[in-house]
Amino acid sequence: MRPELLERALSLLPTTAPHPQSVQQELARYFAMLRDYPIRGGKGIRSELLLASAQAHGVQVGTAAWESALWLATALELFQNWVLIHDDIEDDSEERRGKPALHRLHGVALAINAGDALHAYMWAAVHRAGVPGAMEEFLAMIHRTAEGQHLDLAWVEHREWTLTEADYLQMVSLKTAHYTVIVPLRLGALAAGLAPDERFTAAGLALGAAFQIRDDVLNLLGDPAKYGKEIGGDLLEGKRTLIVLHWLQTASAEQKDIFLEQMHLERPAKDTATIADIHRWLMDSGSVAYAQAYADAQAKEGIALLAEVLQDAPDQKAAARLVGAVQELASREA
Repeated sequence: MRPELLERALSLLPTTAPHPQSVQQELARYFAMLRDYPIRGGKGIRSELLLASAQAHGVQVGTAAWESALWLATALELFQNWVLIHDDIEDDSEERRGKPALHRLHGVALAINAGDALHAYMWAAVHRAGVPGAMEEFLAMIHRTAEGQHLDLAWVEHREWTLTEADYLQMVSLKTAHYTVIVPLRLGALAAGLAPDERFTAAGLALGAAFQIRDDVLNLLGDPAKYGKEIGGDLLEGKRTLIVLHWLQTASAEQKDIFLEQMHLERPAKDTATIADIHRWLMDSGSVAYAQAYADAQAKEGIALLAEVLQDAPDQKAAARLVGAVQELASREA
């Protein structure tokens, strides 16, 4: 994320507290945990979309409105970080941003508590922004994200594989599209004092699907040094992806049986050699290309819709930069 957003996020987090000396050392470890994921960095995709949207809607750098937009962007980054802490626990992930996940370093209970605390500090950033309607946007974003996360986790918990591609896309629309695209674009308009265009939803749903499917593809073939998460982690976690659901329709009976046998095991019980075989089967099939083609089509549709929404935006140069940034994200390699 931008250094100025990280600085704002860290300014909200405690470094000391008026407690007895006997607990200061342990609380210092807690304060460091709160800073861990934010300091690790991240791509800042969502906050950049928010700020780009604010500029397209006429917000000028250095104004009070820009200050509000920066605090909203900070809140969005804090949202991303507390959600990732919880997500890593729920998925039993090993890594985040190239380092061990927080619960691998400190245990599940302490990591959950740190995530809960960052959630509260997120609301402090929203309050600092002082933008009418922003709280409602964050609430809606959290509700939709939690619904999508429930579907994702429930399918894993119940070993549910009788799913359609439409089921996957519905999950993605809830879990990814709202907080990755729709809400950042809407918050940018609110920072400018304008009512968000309702067409942002359709554009964001298409772009959100494109971004998530692209991420699913990168999880299989991305560069570990750039990707920041373990390659093939989705298979170990039993994630439902467009790639896998498409492949299951054409996989041989033997391969399908082997796949489902592994997917009915908890992550530690999965056989790494067999998972490597499944990884190869997916890569050798046409399902990766199918998913990428679908993502490209969704990205094209979403970009066209976004350009249509922004054709009358107050700052046309900023609007063009926003559309260009989205195009670049849709084809990202990490």
